[in-house]
Amino acid sequence: MKEENLIPAEEICVRYKVEHQFLISLYESGIIDVITIEKTQYIPLDHLHEFEKMIRLYRDLDINVEGLEAVHHLLKQIESLQKENRRLRNRLNLFE
Repeated sequence: MKEENLIPAEEICVRYKVEHQFLISLYESGIIDVITIEKTQYIPLDHLHEFEKMIRLYRDLDINVEGLEAVHHLLKQIESLQKENRRLRNRLNLFE
């Protein structure tokens, strides 16, 4: 992965006013990826949206990290089911 597609974890913590442990908890839960290069931790740019979503849920709805893990899992399941539904509808349209 190119370094320009990585954001330093420290910068994210400062910008979003979260503790580094929160970021690590999301990583340990499998919600986001953390890449370490030369003792510096980075978040891939394409995981930033997911990180922002989890922060909103954490702050606005007061959901703990375990709850965020469950919500993340359910949202991924919904996304997968929606993709499958679109695929099946497209196949069905071929026969109409």
